[in-house]
Amino acid sequence: MKTKIIGLTGGIGSGKSTIAHFFASLGVPVYIADEEAKKILYEPEVVAELQAAFGDEVLTNGMPDKAKIAALVFNNATKLQLLNGIIHPRVAEHFKEWVVQNSNKPFVIKETAILFESGSYKDCDAVILVTAPQEERIKRVMQRDNVTREQVLERIANQWDEQKKAQLSNYIIDNYDLGQAKQESVKIFNFLNIIEN
Repeated sequence: MKTKIIGLTGGIGSGKSTIAHFFASLGVPVYIADEEAKKILYEPEVVAELQAAFGDEVLTNGMPDKAKIAALVFNNATKLQLLNGIIHPRVAEHFKEWVVQNSNKPFVIKETAILFESGSYKDCDAVILVTAPQEERIKRVMQRDNVTREQVLERIANQWDEQKKAQLSNYIIDNYDLGQAKQESVKIFNFLNIIEN
């Protein structure tokens, strides 16, 4: 039987990474796309492509500087698309290899912030959306990243709105209360295990 791919996503500050780690604690293989993208950033051929695309201004001591890259692509759709064109195909290829390595499992989870925005939700058998009230999300991100409310709102504005995501999701986990969110996660885990076995 083919291993099912379950997408896990949510807006900034929704707690999707917390829920992803909880699924991992239940024994589900979880692929954290953002972590893989960060590793790929330092591969020699990627460094060369970034330098060719953006110049030395995105490097510090010859290596990609995430803060400089983020500042360069923020609010610049053309440069963001260029960056995604360098990174995303490599993440997609790595993910395919990872799925093969976990093909003995009934399902795996791919956690990514831009599941919908990148179009990769179309490659998933089902999608779990993690949500939280916007004020709670703003508070979490301000504390976590030490940024202003305005900066968080700008990031939120760059993502699809929650309603649009919800319409394309199979399961929704409300992560205002972590205990409740974990209970919802266990229900989804049990349901997926039943239908995949």
